[in-house]
Amino acid sequence: MGMTKRARYTLEFKLEAVRLVRAGQSVAAVAATLDVPMQSISNWVKAEQQGKLSGAGTKPVSAEQMELSRLRAEVARLKMERDILKNACAYFAKDST
Repeated sequence: MGMTKRARYTLEFKLEAVRLVRAGQSVAAVAATLDVPMQSISNWVKAEQQGKLSGAGTKPVSAEQMELSRLRAEVARLKMERDILKNACAYFAKDST
């Protein structure tokens, strides 16, 4: 049984996620957008409220990296929606014959 590598996020990345939640987006939406577990986002929001939010390292996450992560999550969501629609079309097509 192998160990999985834990993701490490910079302070800037965490603060951006918290900012999105504070701006009115749901934790689930921010988690999907940034491809981060919902529990992590919730923990970051709580830690920020208590003034205890810290980053994993000194290497900053660039705007391009954040955008790439958001786009990857969006592509995954769109593929899932496409597959659902494809299955629904196939189901109704065979039902009508």
